[in-house]
Amino acid sequence: MIEAGSRVFWRATLALCLGSFMIFSNVYVTQPLLPMIASYFKLSALQASWSFTLSTLTLGLSLLLYGPLSDALGRRRLMQISMLGVTLLTFSLFWAEYYPSLLCLRALQGLCLGGLPAIAIAYMADEFSPAALRVAVGFYIAANTLGGISGRLIGGFAGDWLGWQAAFMIMGIVSVISLSLFTWLLPPSQGFQAHPLKPAQMSKDMFGHLRNPELLVAYLIGGGNFMIFITQYSYISFVLSEAPYHLPARFIGLLFLTYLSGTLASMLSGRITQSLRQPIAIGLGISLLAGGSLLSLTGDLIAIICGFLINAFGFFLAHSVLSSWVSLHAPHARASASSLYLVLYYLGASIGGFYLEPFWRWGHWSGVILGSLIMLSLTFTGTLYLNRRDKYHLSCIAK
Repeated sequence: MIEAGSRVFWRATLALCLGSFMIFSNVYVTQPLLPMIASYFKLSALQASWSFTLSTLTLGLSLLLYGPLSDALGRRRLMQISMLGVTLLTFSLFWAEYYPSLLCLRALQGLCLGGLPAIAIAYMADEFSPAALRVAVGFYIAANTLGGISGRLIGGFAGDWLGWQAAFMIMGIVSVISLSLFTWLLPPSQGFQAHPLKPAQMSKDMFGHLRNPELLVAYLIGGGNFMIFITQYSYISFVLSEAPYHLPARFIGLLFLTYLSGTLASMLSGRITQSLRQPIAIGLGISLLAGGSLLSLTGDLIAIICGFLINAFGFFLAHSVLSSWVSLHAPHARASASSLYLVLYYLGASIGGFYLEPFWRWGHWSGVILGSLIMLSLTFTGTLYLNRRDKYHLSCIAK
């Protein structure tokens, strides 16, 4: 087992962080390009948004397959193949002359983008000691946030200076460098034990995880938290574009820099769980997410920014701990368990607008916060259940 602080630990952790950075940069690179894509192809805003949402949709669906495939075929090789697919498709987007072609390429890219997120934490669970896993997951989630921020910045600045097509070329170059370093740094699997690929067993594993009440509650907590966190960013964009703020889009986009506090939270999550049991750390993260949401109600721009900084710290603390918790508590087929967590995670993001839209229509931003607090109260209740089960397991071990 790889122990925390060893040379191989830092090589493996850096490799997975670079892979995570590459994946999430590619996921979010199109977000700041949407107005340019709409203008170039003469699309409505809704039509242009498919260049982003279609890739996240196929990414989420692909997670159901990568976990079982990696249980049978191995973690390292499958991550490399999926990252190579992402890189080739990113370069292909540079030459997309028609919008349907761009959509097809983004959909295919989404299928490749799911490889590393579905497998990385399962690789860590196979190779790292429990203490090393908690620390490594924190760094890995931090790389997620840095990748998301960087993808938006690369897309925005490259699009403004060189055109939207050039953003994909630059992103492709970044992907080549990341993939090369990933392949060089990541150690071969030592703790992995292959299981034959059996479709019936795949379904059995998936439903087995869903019938496990502890895993199911963790999945729902992760999906509910992400639903609130990511959808609040959508609605605050409308708030800040209207009176009394009237902020231009480029300044509203900078609000995503509040993700950096989430990067810090992810890096600290391993240290926090050395002092607090995991369910308590998850509950702390949800409490911070609720507190930041309430702070944004004051209407002061500085308070809103501070609120979103607190939100990001709380959300990514809970997300980092939940990710490692799922891998540690899955009794078998860990990659499948991690994949299901991410499927529910992205599903939560995709339905967040449907959930919060009635609250927005009823009470504008105050309504959004009310809806957020209702959902967060449910996810916090889930942590109370996990805490009770955790105490039970500890008491059994003590006996």
